[in-house]
Formats: sequence, C-alpha cells, structure tokens
Amino acid sequence: MGRPLRIYHNPRCSKSRAALALLEERDLHPEIVHYLDTPPSTAELRQLLDRLGMTPRQLLRTGEAEYAELGLADPTLGDEAIIAAMAAHPRLIERPIVVSGDKAALGRPPEAVLTLL
Repeated sequence: MGRPLRIYHNPRCSKSRAALALLEERDLHPEIVHYLDTPPSTAELRQLLDRLGMTPRQLLRTGEAEYAELGLADPTLGDEAIIAAMAAHPRLIERPIVVSGDKAALGRPPEAVLTLL
C-alpha cells in the first residue's frame, strides 16, 4: 500500500483498539493521532468529513455529556456550529477514523477500516 495511513485513535476505546489491531495484523503501521490530546482543527474536521462522505451530525457522539450540555440535539444548529463544538470538545468525535490518501473510514464496526486497503 503506497499511501500513508493515519488513525484518529482513543486508546481507551475498544473499537479504536480493535481497528488499530486489524491494521497491525496486516503489517500496517499507521500514524497514530491521539485526537483527545491533539484535537483536529475545524479545517481538519471538514476535510475528514469530506473524505468520510458524512455530515457533521453523523460523526457526532450523542452519548457524551457535552452533547447535552452544549445543546447539540437542537436540529436548527448548522454544520459549522457542530464542527466548532467537535473541535473544542474532541470527545464528541466518533472514533476511530482511519485515513488513507483522499479516503477515510469510520471504524464502526472496526472491520470497516479494511475497506481502505
């Protein structure tokens, strides 16, 4: 595989650990981005969403406390407000995300990342 791989990873998440293990089992060693420590910018998030073919709301973790605290269930909130909330509160970003070139996959289930290979 010629393109570098990157995984937006949370080591405390079982799905994230499983996706990383699936890649490593195939002798692939992605760049690991601990996105809770180094959150993606709003521009990076827009690029990830474009590569995933998803809307910001589709990438939003609705079970996190910040979701309720920030009123993100409000259907009138626009994409930019949701992207800004995810950049400021990275726990709201669904995980893991694996990027290869101009494509990305959300590892839910973890095997979904194998579609990039």
